[in-house]
Amino acid sequence: MTPEIEFMRNHWWWRPGWSVGRRFYTWHLTFEGQADVHRLAAEYRASLAPLGEALTPIPDRWLHLTMQGIGFVGEAREDDVRAIVAAAGQRLADVPAFDVEIGPAVLDPEAILLHVHPDGPVRAVRDAIRAAIGDVLDEVPEKAEGFTPHVSVAYSAGEGPAAPVAQVLDSLDLVPARARISSAELIVLHRDNQMYEWEPYAAVPLG
Repeated sequence: MTPEIEFMRNHWWWRPGWSVGRRFYTWHLTFEGQADVHRLAAEYRASLAPLGEALTPIPDRWLHLTMQGIGFVGEAREDDVRAIVAAAGQRLADVPAFDVEIGPAVLDPEAILLHVHPDGPVRAVRDAIRAAIGDVLDEVPEKAEGFTPHVSVAYSAGEGPAAPVAQVLDSLDLVPARARISSAELIVLHRDNQMYEWEPYAAVPLG
């Protein structure tokens, strides 16, 4: 918990460059078939349900760990995207698959986050992806620093006091989830429906 957070703010404001209909190439870790992650997310959704429309819970299908963007569709060259996938295949072959523990939750002004432990292997995947992008592009988008591996289970859908959310989280003692990370996914992402939704582009296995 983060008790110093007093107010929630709406996560769904339109960030620079984004609008309805825009699509974005980005790397995520996703959790299809990860039953224990889905179990924990469902427990949080049920516990947070009394808060109603103050939060946007994330369905199992859209659970993710944000990794590294490439660029908007229509701006990033398709040939470059394919070349980045090929380079990532070579780079990630040197990163072993690994297990992580997800949870418990911490409160952010715009979301309820589950931290990921250990975070070193996740950072190694991101470093390999950034290196693959650097193999193709002159400049790697987004900053290398400031990355904190996490999985969100709900987003704030409006503005208001954080205390009701904090009180629910403080009352919980949920068992963290275990997940096996064996690939990284390049996806085509949008947020047209106040949810991060995507189409898969490529799944690159770890070594």
